[in-house]
Amino acid sequence: MLKAVILIGGPQKGTRFRPLSFEVPKPLFPVAGVPMLQHHIEACSKLPNMKEILLIGFYQPNEEINRFLSCAQQDFKISIRYLQEYAALGTGGGIYHFRDQILSGSPEAFFVMNADVCSEFPLPEMLDFQKEHGDAYSFVILGTTANRKQSLNYGCIVENEQTDEVLHYVEKPSTFVSDIINCGIYLFTPEIFQHIGTVFQKNQQDMLLEEQSNGWHRAEVIRLEQDIFTALAGQGKLYVYKTDRFWSQIKSAGSAIYASRLYLNQYHTTHPERLATNREGGPKTRGKCFMSERALYAGLLMHFFYFILGNVYIHPTANIDPTAVLGPNVSIGTGVTIGAGVRVRESIILHGATLQDHSCVLNSIVGWGSTIGKWARVEGTPSDPNPNDPYAKIDSETLFRDGKLTPSITILGCNVNIPSEVIILNSIVLPHKDLNRSFKNQIIL
Repeated sequence: MLKAVILIGGPQKGTRFRPLSFEVPKPLFPVAGVPMLQHHIEACSKLPNMKEILLIGFYQPNEEINRFLSCAQQDFKISIRYLQEYAALGTGGGIYHFRDQILSGSPEAFFVMNADVCSEFPLPEMLDFQKEHGDAYSFVILGTTANRKQSLNYGCIVENEQTDEVLHYVEKPSTFVSDIINCGIYLFTPEIFQHIGTVFQKNQQDMLLEEQSNGWHRAEVIRLEQDIFTALAGQGKLYVYKTDRFWSQIKSAGSAIYASRLYLNQYHTTHPERLATNREGGPKTRGKCFMSERALYAGLLMHFFYFILGNVYIHPTANIDPTAVLGPNVSIGTGVTIGAGVRVRESIILHGATLQDHSCVLNSIVGWGSTIGKWARVEGTPSDPNPNDPYAKIDSETLFRDGKLTPSITILGCNVNIPSEVIILNSIVLPHKDLNRSFKNQIIL
């Protein structure tokens, strides 16, 4: 029997996902048309012996989370529960705090996954990899290759190239250690709790030695990466399974657009029914069109109007004029209205938004219920990895550089109104704003 634990975190100060996280918990933000968490759950549910999926975090249970759990259980026919931490306990503290629930039913092994990653989730391969090592007490980290410079932003793994054993682990080193990085997806056996328990006991002893303690719960704050993996490295208990399939973090809104592109491309093999294609007189939410944009504008479409370019997801409830042009890498949410002549590329349009006639949205996220007026232009600067470097990852964006807002995608919060013929470039607009002029490189409060 197998189980899975998905670490969903909780609300934090200064999150890079604002203002989008004001409206919905980050793990429920739609990526490629479905909540971020659904990709994890679907991958876990495909494993034959998977009996239960546990979500661990410190979000307050609310209607959105409860509704998502209810729908996911019905869709995937598997037990899914949310376990709320009383505080942020770290990646190791959370699973240790709920160890009884994880071990209930005596699972042979369990996966632990960070919610803010996008991946093909090679879970069956990780199980086979663990069995090949013939050690029921070994643990597996999913790793991938990054370039030397970007590896400093991740946990770095030094391996034995013959056995794949982790010899050394450093979280975000200050100098180059290895180009194999931690993907935030792990396969553990129940024995991992002995190692976490050792750290917990040490934390308690350290607190007793301190003259002033900041709170009894500090002993339970345990980090898998720094506290557990660093200690296990070199002991013959920790191994790395390396994947060359797609993987990315989803730390910022810009990385959500990149993750959407990766998942939309994967839909060709996993969910072709989610990809929109073209039909006479309007969109059809199946298949894909390979018509080039150059051919589109050259008028080589004969009597059909093809308006889907590349991979596009369109929710069936969206109302889209047949003269709009969407794609590549576009996700259209529920109840969205898109008018005549609209152009959307590399963007996510969220529930209830309206794009009026001849507006243009490029490299942007348009928030729930927002309206973009006629002939308005909303555009951002993509923050994609270097396409010429096969090992490049998306950079961790800093909001400001040299005292100026870093050019990135444009984000409109919920219920933002952009008037006709206005240009919004490389800006972040907080919710419930009625703009009256153009803005460039601004945070509009």
